[in-house]
Amino acid sequence: MLFFGSIRVPQREESIKKQVIVIIEIILFGFILGVVQKWLDESASQIFPLWLQQLDISNYFGRLSIWILLGTVISVQASSPLKASIHTFCFFISMLAGYYLYCYYIVGFLPISYMMIWVVISFLSIFMTYICWFAKGEGVIAIIISSGILGVLFAQAFSLTQGFYVYHIMEVITWVVGVIVLYRQPKEFIVVLGLSLVIAIMYQLFIPYWG
Repeated sequence: MLFFGSIRVPQREESIKKQVIVIIEIILFGFILGVVQKWLDESASQIFPLWLQQLDISNYFGRLSIWILLGTVISVQASSPLKASIHTFCFFISMLAGYYLYCYYIVGFLPISYMMIWVVISFLSIFMTYICWFAKGEGVIAIIISSGILGVLFAQAFSLTQGFYVYHIMEVITWVVGVIVLYRQPKEFIVVLGLSLVIAIMYQLFIPYWG
């Protein structure tokens, strides 16, 4: 922890009451988002305004970039890396609870194998968001972590290795929000953007269809 402490120092501990309130808010947010996501999956696109149909909102939540962004936002806003892990895990598990309870009680089926994939991802988020918390810190390690996050978001928004074009406009918006969340001093951020571009290209060369 001494090494990581040189990157970003945890903030002063909040009161127990405030910590409990924050976790309850995160759980409620995740649960509601899971229900909304499944409702969107089951709803005919024609019920939505044309501009929402064009944004492909219902499929957007089935892709990876929005969950990377939400995990990043929850993580970097936490007061410590441990809190980042706890908060994001609570978010993902509650989101899955809302989604699959809707599946079971409203739709009438429960895809166990697909659900378990997301459960595993939720447990992996414990370790990934612990590291992600340091993206808002100082120094080379923080720059590398920020670059990795933005590189993956960029790779899911734009094609880079088979001609340059936009995959999905919502992923572009997601990347822009990620840029805002992880913004740092201008000189450092230029390095972050340059390195993230390299990471995005490598991502598409080796795992072009993931996400």
